[in-house]
Amino acid sequence: MQAGGTTRERTLEIAVEKWIYGGKGLGRLEGRAVLVPYVLPGETARVRIAREKPGWIEADLVEVLAPAPGRIPAPCPYFQRCGGCHYQHAAYETQLEQKRRVLVEVLRRIGKMEPPESVEVIAGPDWEYRNRTQFHLDGRQIGYMEPASHRLCSVERCAISSPKINEALAALRGMLHHRRFPRFVRCIELFTNESQVQLNVLESRQPVARSFFEWCAERIPGAAAGSLDYPAAGGLFRVSHGSFFQTNRFLIDRLVECVVEGKAGRHAVDLYAGVGLFSLPLARCFEQVTAVEAARNAFQDLEFNAARAAVAVRAVRSTSEAFLERCTEPVDLIVADPPRMGLGSSVVRGLLRVRPPLLVIVSCDPATLARDLRALVAGGYRLTKLTFVDLFPQTFHIESVAELTA
Repeated sequence: MQAGGTTRERTLEIAVEKWIYGGKGLGRLEGRAVLVPYVLPGETARVRIAREKPGWIEADLVEVLAPAPGRIPAPCPYFQRCGGCHYQHAAYETQLEQKRRVLVEVLRRIGKMEPPESVEVIAGPDWEYRNRTQFHLDGRQIGYMEPASHRLCSVERCAISSPKINEALAALRGMLHHRRFPRFVRCIELFTNESQVQLNVLESRQPVARSFFEWCAERIPGAAAGSLDYPAAGGLFRVSHGSFFQTNRFLIDRLVECVVEGKAGRHAVDLYAGVGLFSLPLARCFEQVTAVEAARNAFQDLEFNAARAAVAVRAVRSTSEAFLERCTEPVDLIVADPPRMGLGSSVVRGLLRVRPPLLVIVSCDPATLARDLRALVAGGYRLTKLTFVDLFPQTFHIESVAELTA
């Protein structure tokens, strides 16, 4: 490894050892980790120091001196300016293998456990997959924030968003130049079933008049007022403003299959149930399903979806922690799909008290999953199956499904 230049403009030549969770590659300088984006394991790169800490260095990529076989030209003109994607420089097969390795390493390092010998990988189309996208606005510009900044990267099209979202984006770009557009709106979310488009204002400096949404309904093809119905996993799910729903339109069914397939019994519990994406399919193979959801909008959707499907789902509005504290009936299976922060110690304690013979945890963060699995394994569970479901191609995000038996 070589270093040169002034302290302010110091450049290094590093050998990239691996990807780490968060979208960067790791090299080393005199015992310190060097973290740099847009590189591949096995590459030699020249990097410029951006920030130095006692044990590690953050650097910017200057040039790739020796590319790895998996490197490809990024197809999106905004790559490295837009902060949405991290891995467009890697062939998709390379992304899948490297992200699988990251998942396994995080479980070993944080979870202090050895994952199952075989980690299944489920993947789908790696472009135009997003059914939900957030766009930032600044004056007459709409797009994404640049990496680690508050600067806006204006985009005409998003390569990982669905055709319907890009159609709506084009309409919004045209509306931005009209005096009717409220300049105080800072962030808009688009959600689609590829027939209708739901528009949510996520950030605004003042209340948005109803007339704006009426105008959007006129200008955006398929604009939906209020909720929309999303067909998935053999059912139909009403999704209202603020209700969570999985974002990869190609892999929703396969994710549900991964969670539900081969499961059967008398009583299943679905924690963090949302609008019922797992609850309704579980009701086809369990005599009773208890679906637990705390958020008001999602709970109302959950009740509606269960009633419309006429399935044996009992909806309970509660936090998962509170539900487990008062749960006294036998449970054959608990499915948990927590937010990025994971289950946490209180829910883990509740699971260990209720102690179903089978647990399935759906995770969108390997670090919090590893922490939770470590506690569950210490409490007597065994990790028997781990599946990496690539819901977020071109990005560092990792979705996984872990099965544990008591």
